[in-house]
Amino acid sequence: MPNIRRLDPTASPLDYFGSELRRYRESAGLSQKELGDCIFCTGSLVGQIETAHKVPTREFAERADAALMTDGGFSRLVGLVLRSQLPAWFQPFVELETRASYISTYQCQLVYGLLQTEAYARAVLGIDQTDKLDEMVAARMDRQLVLRREQPPVLWTVLDEAALYRQIGGREVMRDQLEHLLGLFGQPWTHLQILPFTAGQHAAMMGSFTLLRFDDDPDIHYSESYDQGHMTANPDVIRERSVGYARLQADALSERESAALIARVMEERYGEQPGSDARALA
Repeated sequence: MPNIRRLDPTASPLDYFGSELRRYRESAGLSQKELGDCIFCTGSLVGQIETAHKVPTREFAERADAALMTDGGFSRLVGLVLRSQLPAWFQPFVELETRASYISTYQCQLVYGLLQTEAYARAVLGIDQTDKLDEMVAARMDRQLVLRREQPPVLWTVLDEAALYRQIGGREVMRDQLEHLLGLFGQPWTHLQILPFTAGQHAAMMGSFTLLRFDDDPDIHYSESYDQGHMTANPDVIRERSVGYARLQADALSERESAALIARVMEERYGEQPGSDARALA
């Protein structure tokens, strides 16, 4: 017998997605198995999503849109569903991140979330999120769609050299992650500089932080502690951190030098020969 549990669509974005999926499927006269056959998944998965026991992927949403002719309704909704899987304290930042026109970030230990490969993200998130790991990884990958918009934000990242050496997920994962970073050089709206060990003391010794700029709203400064995020639009903080970020950029390697360092670390530490593009940038 099919699962006939009824959802309260106002309870959460996931419940709303499930109730809408069921409504459209039943209106089309399809069983869960028949819809699953149309979108290349099992009827059991359709049932789990309809009852809010499973979080849909963006691919699932896009296929459901095509099969049920919903004019992109599920594809528009799935981003909200995935975002709802993030920690509650982090969701406001992600909402602002999607609306920012300019993102400046310094990262002292890890590659910034918008630049992580899926395997790297899974290794990082798997430290604490073993029960919802698939959902958390999917949410992080969905965040990266902001960089593929027709008009993406400018993203400028200063990454501490230590992040290149911290072996997250093993050698292969790190090879792929550094290769991904190398592929960013030359893109018009994404910029990356490495802050080398030789810089010594610098303007962000207190740790990672991010500055968000908007076309029509005040700038935001964001930083994290262990269990919460801290956001402020205080003009004094914004001014001080903006100057600090400019100093970090001045102390960091140029983009060409940064690419050469990433290629060298990838080859020497993780056993990967850099490609022709990496050598050209070096």
